[in-house]
Amino acid sequence: MKIQIRTYIPSDLEEIVAIINYNIIYSTALYDYNTRSIEQQRIIFEDKLNKNFPIIVAIVDNKIVGFGYYSEFRFREAYKFTVEHSVYVSNYHHGKGIGKLLLKKLIELAKAQKLHTIIGVIDSENVNSIRFHEQFGFEKVGFIKESGYKFDRWLHSVIMQLLLE
Repeated sequence: MKIQIRTYIPSDLEEIVAIINYNIIYSTALYDYNTRSIEQQRIIFEDKLNKNFPIIVAIVDNKIVGFGYYSEFRFREAYKFTVEHSVYVSNYHHGKGIGKLLLKKLIELAKAQKLHTIIGVIDSENVNSIRFHEQFGFEKVGFIKESGYKFDRWLHSVIMQLLLE
């Protein structure tokens, strides 16, 4: 299986939104309640691109099977060297190394932009994502109790950090 990583283009949106909406409906990977339209996601991505943040996609057999990006962690000026990232892989392609390639590329891009640290905010129930991040050197640096409410229960967030320098 050949996995290609490339820069996002707007025609990728339909497949990306399908991955996002699956996670909204069936998982705690996203704390959203409502699925997104292609137009809503286009606006979100345009904002990131206008701020010079990368969005990348993973392709297998001409189909988008994952994507990743990073953007502001917080909006105060002193946080400008810190970003928060997201990596999502199609439910049908977990365990194939796609997420690893996406996160590796995001780390490379962040270093090239002279960023200092990458933050990941992960639902505490998502043990696989926590372990995945630990493989890249991310450390658990925080735990926020009952930070989200979805599927009729309180959810907790694990904050993970990778120092790039």
